[in-house]
Amino acid sequence: MKTLTATEWSSYAADHAARVDVLLADHLDRRRRREPHPVEDFLFTYYPTRPNQLRVWHPGPGVRLLDAASYDGRRGYQVVDGTASLDPAEITRRSDSITWIRRLLSATLDRQPQFGCFGLHEWAMVYQTPDVRHDSWPLRLGAEGTDQVVESHKIACSHFDAFRFFTTPARPRNVLQPTRETQPVLEQGGCLHANMDLYKWATKLMPFTPSSLLLECFELARDIRTLDMRASPYDLAALGYSPVRIETPDGKAEYTTAQRTFADRARPLRHQLTTLCDELLKPR
Repeated sequence: MKTLTATEWSSYAADHAARVDVLLADHLDRRRRREPHPVEDFLFTYYPTRPNQLRVWHPGPGVRLLDAASYDGRRGYQVVDGTASLDPAEITRRSDSITWIRRLLSATLDRQPQFGCFGLHEWAMVYQTPDVRHDSWPLRLGAEGTDQVVESHKIACSHFDAFRFFTTPARPRNVLQPTRETQPVLEQGGCLHANMDLYKWATKLMPFTPSSLLLECFELARDIRTLDMRASPYDLAALGYSPVRIETPDGKAEYTTAQRTFADRARPLRHQLTTLCDELLKPR
């Protein structure tokens, strides 16, 4: 067990909050203006963690914080004589959830990544429907052109939380039919959404997740979301996003190269989260 003085942990906490403030400055400015953003809002609408929750610094397992009365009452902590540490009882209460997350992360680590989906999940979400999710933004190829892209490609989405947003006519076109139950069997490390979801699992493991790891997962999710929407059927040029034209050979190559880079970034983070789960599930 490592012990940090108030001076030490307060410095870490202040640095963390300052880093979060920089990362979220544009989002918070837009929120104050009530100005939606189809790319960056996703990290705060699809994922439920709020900005003020991100600002709280968490040291992770095996650390005691001296003179840390401010952690008293925070979920997942116990404070005894002013010294804060993670509460073993809270870890025990959440052991089933931690075990499920660990199973998913480990299975994904062990599975060969696949790089042939070309981001067609976003196209399948608007296939043959007027009810597009981002209706303030035009479809780059129009409705008919978008449908033609879907119909001329093999769709091989392995991620349930992307597949569940497919339109009804698009679902039978997918090679796989993912469910929540088969998620640990199908999820693989080349998938943009599986790698974006490392941020989700990091937040689900809060406050046990060290904040440095949490923000690495956040930054990865932000960068992946940008590619996800650049490769989508939407025309976001007005926001400064150049399209990745996955309907062309050059666009496919560009997408796959970025996809591989994100898989390489995600793998060590997935490993760290798996190791964190192992540490939390150790008998106490």
